[in-house]
Amino acid sequence: MATGPRLQRRTWRAAVARGAVLIVGFVCMVAFAVVLARATLLPSPASVRLTHTNLHPGDSIRAYLAQPHWRDAVKQVGGNVLLGLPFGVLLPVLFPRTRGLLRVVLMTAFVMLTVEAAQGLLVAGRAFDIDDVILNSLGSFAGYLLLGRRLGRALHPRRHHWWQRRPADSEASADSPPDPGGPKPRLPAILRAVRKPAR
Repeated sequence: MATGPRLQRRTWRAAVARGAVLIVGFVCMVAFAVVLARATLLPSPASVRLTHTNLHPGDSIRAYLAQPHWRDAVKQVGGNVLLGLPFGVLLPVLFPRTRGLLRVVLMTAFVMLTVEAAQGLLVAGRAFDIDDVILNSLGSFAGYLLLGRRLGRALHPRRHHWWQRRPADSEASADSPPDPGGPKPRLPAILRAVRKPAR
């Protein structure tokens, strides 16, 4: 009887379902990349005088929350969090090596740092803001916990770290009979030399 997640079983139905999920994930990633580019890399000449670079974590977030209308604060903070949410869902699906909470957050931070740097250097009316990177990474954190972790485990075999014992190794050690005499102590080198018969 087949065990494990259904999408990882070696049947044609599981293979078709797995392929369909990967295709949908790829399409969603392309659509998300287009939305991300339009939201972050299109010039905004009217905002040139209003934008400024922020390298101090927390400054822009405090400014967002200090706005008189709470809707503006929700739009600024929530928009940046939502912009990072797809990273946490799609990265574990399309790139199995990025699975893991820390890897997803670091990958999101790297991509968004690159985007923010491009904004500050190349795009008129845009500026580098470290708080945007923090909020985007928080969004990927939430997306991974909500859905990305489950999807990644359903699609791809579980990763084994070097410090973990593989199931096959633990089964082999459990099946092997214990040595009745126990491990034999190894003599020091000087005693082994004394015990050697002279030729």
